[in-house]
Amino acid sequence: MIRDILVPRSLGEHGRVSGWDWAQDRPAGFSAAPHDRGLIVEGCGILRAESAPLADVTVWLEAPAATRRERALDRDGDAYRPHWDRWAAQEDEHIHRHDPQALADLVLTLP
Repeated sequence: MIRDILVPRSLGEHGRVSGWDWAQDRPAGFSAAPHDRGLIVEGCGILRAESAPLADVTVWLEAPAATRRERALDRDGDAYRPHWDRWAAQEDEHIHRHDPQALADLVLTLP
């Protein structure tokens, strides 16, 4: 994300977004990320010291673990379910290591 999208856009160049085919568990090609259009980048692992200066605004969304799990599984269903525990552990490690909430311009808390 940082190398392929944020850095090129910060230099006035187009970035490229890689997709992922969850059913096949493999990359699904690329799409352009034009430097002259707005872009919202989401994902718990993106907000870190290397990416924050490349953003116009940084936002941390805080929600209870049960709420996050329920919403993710409702959205992505069985394709997401086998990965949840591993991803939750990766998220915990990212939060511990990078303290993304402290890097956010805006912190929102969901019930």
